[in-house]
Amino acid sequence: MALDPSDFTRCCKDSGLLMVVKCQKENASLKECLTSYYNDPAFYEECKMEYLKEREEFRKTGIPTKRKLQKLPTSM
Repeated sequence: MALDPSDFTRCCKDSGLLMVVKCQKENASLKECLTSYYNDPAFYEECKMEYLKEREEFRKTGIPTKRKLQKLPTSM
C-alpha cells in the first residue's frame, strides 16, 4: 500500500537532519506518486492546456496570472 505523499513532509519535519536516513520509505512513495503523474498523457495535456491559457492571457494583458489572482487591499 502506497503512503500518502504528505507523509514525506511530516517525516522530514519530525526527523530534522536525520530525514535522509529515516524517511527513505516515504521518499520512495513520493517519487512513485510523482512518476505516475509524469507518465500520464492525460495529465500532461491538462497541464499543457492550462499553461497555454495562462500564456494567452498574459500576452493579452501583460499581467501574470499570479498577480492577477492576488487580492487588492481593501483600504487605500
